[in-house]
Amino acid sequence: MENGLLQSLVVILGVSAAVVFLLQRLRIPSIVGFLVSGVIISPYGIGLVEDVHAVEIMAEIGVILLLFTIVVEFSMSRLVRMKKTVLGGGGVQTLLTICLSAIAAYLVTGNINKSIFTGFLIALSSTAIVLKMLAEKGETDTPHGRMMIGILIFQDLCVVPMMLLVPALSGNGLNAADVAIKMLKAAMIIAAVLMSARWLVPNLLYQVVRTRSRELFIATIILFCLGIALLTSKFGLSLALGAFLAGLIISESEYAHQATADILPFKESFMGLFFVSVGMLMNAGFMAENWQQITVTVALIFGLKVITGVISVLATGSPLRPAVSAGLGLAQIGEFSFVLAVAGKTSGLISEDFYQIFLSSSVATMLITPFIIKAAPSASAWIASRRLLKKVDKLKTISAEGSPAKRQGHVIIVGFGLNGRNLARVLREAEIPYVVLEMNSDTVREMKKKGEPIYYGDGTSRDILHKLNIERARLLVAAISDPASTRAVVSIARHENPEVHIIVRTRYISEVDELVKLGANEVIPEEFETSVEIFSRVLHNYQLPGNVISDYIDNIRKGSYSVLRTVELPMRHLAERHKFLKDIETETYLIKEGSRVSGHSIKELHLRAETGVTVIAVQRGEDIHQNPSPDFDLKAGDVLLLIGRKKDINHARDYLGSDKFIAIKYH
Repeated sequence: MENGLLQSLVVILGVSAAVVFLLQRLRIPSIVGFLVSGVIISPYGIGLVEDVHAVEIMAEIGVILLLFTIVVEFSMSRLVRMKKTVLGGGGVQTLLTICLSAIAAYLVTGNINKSIFTGFLIALSSTAIVLKMLAEKGETDTPHGRMMIGILIFQDLCVVPMMLLVPALSGNGLNAADVAIKMLKAAMIIAAVLMSARWLVPNLLYQVVRTRSRELFIATIILFCLGIALLTSKFGLSLALGAFLAGLIISESEYAHQATADILPFKESFMGLFFVSVGMLMNAGFMAENWQQITVTVALIFGLKVITGVISVLATGSPLRPAVSAGLGLAQIGEFSFVLAVAGKTSGLISEDFYQIFLSSSVATMLITPFIIKAAPSASAWIASRRLLKKVDKLKTISAEGSPAKRQGHVIIVGFGLNGRNLARVLREAEIPYVVLEMNSDTVREMKKKGEPIYYGDGTSRDILHKLNIERARLLVAAISDPASTRAVVSIARHENPEVHIIVRTRYISEVDELVKLGANEVIPEEFETSVEIFSRVLHNYQLPGNVISDYIDNIRKGSYSVLRTVELPMRHLAERHKFLKDIETETYLIKEGSRVSGHSIKELHLRAETGVTVIAVQRGEDIHQNPSPDFDLKAGDVLLLIGRKKDINHARDYLGSDKFIAIKYH
């Protein structure tokens, strides 16, 4: 028994590593591999792991660390800016899902309390799976990514009141005073934690950092994360809320990035255990016996959550395409639904059979989620292009804002993030006409007040691009974070105007070739531009000539970053400037009163011919004359800057002060 947990860990890691490796060869996401591994080794599978409870505890730690690292990357100000998404989108999605699910469940059970509880179970989506998939695809900052994150945050906050309502729904009654006390406790805990984020924690972390002990810093961060999660749990709140608050605390300090980097390895390890533990919940035998009922349940859950997800995102003013992508991504059951389900089963709200059907259906939705998210861009583009839906979407786009005036030879900027704003500022200063297309309605409203020619709409729509006069545009710059949308924008823009010059910003170099094939003239991958800047500075530090560094960079960019072609150059002789110039020195020479040099031009000195030294500058008073012409007349008080070999400079100094100069002058 002493080695039971260690044995379970070895089995889990060994089987999951093998399964994930095999599925990766088939290009199946790693999440599916972990879930399948859990199904295989569970007591319902081949029974390699029996201590499921211990694994579940470690899985909970994984969820806590996941939420913590996600929230650390946010800040209070960013969450305030997301209030429309969190409260608006999240509120609509959660409430609508609960209502529709409860209606559907009531038609089957005829019990209103059980129906509402079923709505609670279905309303929650998987924060762990969705955020991991968004991070892997680099879509956390896309329009649909931001909407999904905002809705998930709201759902996680809803776990607290849902848990409080379980006793009332089970018929055991609910004491209003108890609820009031618990909510008061929750408010006090949240207030205390947020206040500590401003005063206590920054000072404490400062003292920890001063020790310069990385081990102490990591231990302190993990203590904050797990300790606050445990604290909220002790006061009847959820572990998720504690992790959320802990992340907010650290995000307000200057140590947020270091904390994320240090916690990341722990999070990834425990997250694998979480997905394995979810897979271990599935009873493969029960699923095989009730596959028809489970299939219908999965289809109903999927269809209902897609509909409510799309409606909730549309309610915030987003276009149809990102709304469909968000709806598809949120269509699974969440990990916190398992916690609710256990509480419901304990209180008698749901039966064992219902619990098993729900459990099997939930794991099934999680299993298919990676494939759905992967296919979401294509599916959302196809759905949004349907004629009827297209007409509906038009009502929300640029037509409502008014079309820009007819333009010609202008620049169309798609996306008004940091890159778009900088480009717009430069174009404005250069008096080059431009228009901006942005999908964040708040940004459009704010920037319109400042006089920006900005319009709300989706760049993947032909109609929208024609409103911006794509057929007469000179350039189109795609500066958005959504890879699928970027490809669609390039393809449509090239089709509508074969002559327009298209410049695209993308995140990864792997996307360059496809964008070029679709019609982009220039593709600027962020990760590669960073590496170009790094290697150019390294080469400059090694004293390579500037034009050679430029040749390297130009060759890479001309080849669409695919190959680094070498430049013909005797590198060994020029690798370091101090070797190249090791015998070369500079020296100054003052022309004194009465000097024979005074009154003569540089050409008349014959200095280079006689000594091998060159005059590269002349200082006269406060003025410095660089690279003076041969006809430059010298005067007393001038300071000559000479360059040449040391022995030649010594020779030149003697030459300028000797009678030899006079002899050569009048020869």
